Amino acid sequence: MKNDQASFSVQLRSAILSKRSAVCVGLDPRWSSLPSNIRGEIEHQNRRAVAQATAKFCCEVVDAVEAFTPIIKPQAAFFEQLGPEGMQALASVIQHCRKRSVLVLLDGKRGDIGSTAEAYADAYLGVESAWGCDALTINPFLGEDTLEPFLRVANDRSAGLFVLVKTSNPGSGFLQDKQIDGEFIYESLADLVQSFAKPTIKQGYGSVGAVVGATYPEQLSSLRKRMPNAWILIPGYGAQGGTAADVAYGFDEEGLGAIVNSSRGIIFAYQSSEYAGRDWQHAVAEAARDTARQIWEATGP
Repeated sequence: MKNDQASFSVQLRSAILSKRSAVCVGLDPRWSSLPSNIRGEIEHQNRRAVAQATAKFCCEVVDAVEAFTPIIKPQAAFFEQLGPEGMQALASVIQHCRKRSVLVLLDGKRGDIGSTAEAYADAYLGVESAWGCDALTINPFLGEDTLEPFLRVANDRSAGLFVLVKTSNPGSGFLQDKQIDGEFIYESLADLVQSFAKPTIKQGYGSVGAVVGATYPEQLSSLRKRMPNAWILIPGYGAQGGTAADVAYGFDEEGLGAIVNSSRGIIFAYQSSEYAGRDWQHAVAEAARDTARQIWEATGP
């Protein structure tokens, strides 16, 4: 049964406008990069202690950036590698985001067939799910039918989806740039996403979006036109080489329609000479503020 909660698209747009920020802060908590006062004397083999410290770090990052970001993107892999304790840490971080009224996009890149896809969708999507995520990244490469369970649950629970279309990694072209009948695979995927992106707000954006990397600005520009009703999650900004000018291609004429992921450049900002002399949380907050301003000035309404 469909709930009465505002759609993910409506919530995302509202948060972007109220915070004047299209920055999606990625939580990629590499243990070796965490601040020394968080790591303390903990040995890496002590998974329970590492997981607890990781959760503490991520929650304090959320506290630092909540004013400057509409949405947080935990990367599931960094929690999964810590075993059961790591998954408990992920749960606590998601719950903390909910307390701070920040949307949560889990970067899990899930995708499978039939009942397995249904189980993934049921587990992650919506505030009433076991994990309580507002949105999830999904992998379409097993076929259109594998997306349908995610679409159904997302629609019922007012949740969002981001489908991998043209990813930011250097090797993405091996498959995504292959041509079939004169059309790139990423273009076929974009058309599929557009068919799912049913408008739910005045600006015409639905709750099914696409992942398109900032490292391919030409494709980002063409895909923005090809998917006029889809939100675009843009990875590759900052540490991977994407600039504010690059990500601008993913936004519409009104400065909406996209969110830009930044992970290392924000959560590990205290390692940068630009923010030297500040305690780590202040450095993270300033980096989030500066990134939001730079992108808003290049793209904002």
